[in-house]
Amino acid sequence: MPSTDAPPHEFVPVDESTPDLLQQCIDVRIAVFVTEQEFPLDTEIDKYDNPGVSTHILLRLLPSLEPTGTIRITHLSPTEKKLGRLCVLKDYRNFKFGKDLVLAAHDYLLSSPQRVESAEPGRLSVALHSQIYVKGFYAKCGYEEVGPEFDEDGAPHQKMVRYLT
Repeated sequence: MPSTDAPPHEFVPVDESTPDLLQQCIDVRIAVFVTEQEFPLDTEIDKYDNPGVSTHILLRLLPSLEPTGTIRITHLSPTEKKLGRLCVLKDYRNFKFGKDLVLAAHDYLLSSPQRVESAEPGRLSVALHSQIYVKGFYAKCGYEEVGPEFDEDGAPHQKMVRYLT
């Protein structure tokens, strides 16, 4: 449930058909992961940002349309998805927008046209690679740890999975 103290906002699905909005997602990611957390730019933008591979959910404030957060959904197969690059600008983290972005990604996946048109929707496997210090956050969103911790881009991570039906 969204925070009642949060400023008015919206979630917008973004892909290669909306390049200006996609750039806003990338800009938020660079502000958080490259500028703030000091990950290298060349690892932040990767093959999953290529056209047709992923969809972002952009969090924007209303009425200003200021981009404040994003999450990337990578389409590995019709039944396997991967969430990643979840980030919210520092000034807006106290509004629980991170959880709202995860839930918006789930809503998008469950209502996507490909899923709705499928003869056998079944269940979706949604994986992610959590930085260790936020494993508890993802556990609260229903994700479970799978396998051992591992290094990704110089930081320890944990694979986590949730099934959506």
